Amino acid sequence: MAPRTGPFDAHAQRYEAWFDKHEAAYVSELLALRAFVPWTGRGLEIGVGTARFAAPLGVAVGLDPSPAMLAIAAARGIETVEGVAEDLPFAPASFDYALVVTTICFVDSAAQMLAEARRVLRPGGRLVMGFIDRESVIGQDYLTHQAENVFYRDATFHAAHGVERLLQDAGFTIDHWAQTLSRPLAETDTVEPLRPGRGEAAFVVICAHR
Repeated sequence: MAPRTGPFDAHAQRYEAWFDKHEAAYVSELLALRAFVPWTGRGLEIGVGTARFAAPLGVAVGLDPSPAMLAIAAARGIETVEGVAEDLPFAPASFDYALVVTTICFVDSAAQMLAEARRVLRPGGRLVMGFIDRESVIGQDYLTHQAENVFYRDATFHAAHGVERLLQDAGFTIDHWAQTLSRPLAETDTVEPLRPGRGEAAFVVICAHR
């Protein structure tokens, strides 16, 4: 399985710069995830990138296929492991919870990623997923300009109802839905509070358990 690491290896600093340029959107996403990521237990972020989420959320271990991204994540104090989401190099029931932020857009098989996430979680372990809903304003804008974006040109965007079905098929039980970022990215200049549900904002968070 060939991971789509090329743009992330070549443009790691450009990726980093996005978070500084869109700080209000980033903090909105971070706070949305904070509401569901456990404070205790051993956690794994699948598709950790540069650990912009794992580090502030206290997730100990981060997996990613990109060495350039992992180097930055390691500098942020994350225990890094190189690998792909569809073939996690961990024993069954190794983690109390797993975090997956936008990674579903970049994997070759979302179903296999979720099967692997379930395998490495202990019974009752929590999965927290954050992603851009393709049916939202921001999601539609990403689709319109997909070919122009070095990171998203090969991405597969998902709708919330599709991710719900994937989770159920993988054997997860969904506990909560939440959402943030209801305005276009260019207009998001203040941190937006988290709202329950889905379908009204771009960044959707799902909390489920094994």
